[in-house]
Amino acid sequence: MDQGWIKVHRSLWDKPIWTGATSDQKVILLTLLKMATYKERQWEWKGKQYSLQPGQLITSLPSLVLQCGKGVTVQKIRTALKRFERYGFLTDESTNQNRLITIVSWDVYQQNDSFETAVSTGSQQLENRHVTSNKKVKNEKNVKTNYPPVVFDESSEYYQLALALHDNIRRNHPDKREPDLEKWINDMRFIVENDHRTIEQIHHLLKWSQQHHFWQTVILSPTALRRNWDQMMAQVKQEHERRKGQVYHLPKRQVNEFVLDLTKGEALF
Repeated sequence: MDQGWIKVHRSLWDKPIWTGATSDQKVILLTLLKMATYKERQWEWKGKQYSLQPGQLITSLPSLVLQCGKGVTVQKIRTALKRFERYGFLTDESTNQNRLITIVSWDVYQQNDSFETAVSTGSQQLENRHVTSNKKVKNEKNVKTNYPPVVFDESSEYYQLALALHDNIRRNHPDKREPDLEKWINDMRFIVENDHRTIEQIHHLLKWSQQHHFWQTVILSPTALRRNWDQMMAQVKQEHERRKGQVYHLPKRQVNEFVLDLTKGEALF
């Protein structure tokens, strides 16, 4: 995720989109501003070129939940997105596996010091879209959105691996900041496809690392998992061999310690 800062004008606190929002919706709004790209971004995916314009982000509901943090649910995200769209703050294009969110009037929010008309401008633009002529609507339908048709979703094995590592880390480090989940997912894909590790191996090692007194302080990302893979695997094998060769001795007790002559009413205490 891009580093740096974003602008939040003080007049936002007086706008209905903020004053009428729940505490979770305020967190979601600021998270969307944080996640949006601040400059045009281009990349290649499966041999195709894609791009994002300033103020846009590609994400998923589970990813937004992780970015927003404790207490925010998928349903709360859905409700907030619909509310923000009604105010003209954003547009939300979704498929079964991802969504393209565009912050309306991003340049007003981030590229100059004038915020006063941002929400009203967004609302006017939203109203204008509703009264656009049929011809324009038809032309807009012919425009192809330039973003990937597939993004890892919650059923993806790579997503599940990233989430498993995240959950294990949070148990040991409750105050750990939320990760860039999309990067984690791609890192997990790289471990499988480039390093030729199996899903089962990754699950086993990440769980083992988070139960180990030392490695749980080191393995805080898929990158760290990959970097220390060989060293941890060697230690896992050593522990396995040590357990395999270990002989367990049960304590021996003298039989006569437990001899009990019931005919004489004896008891051993």
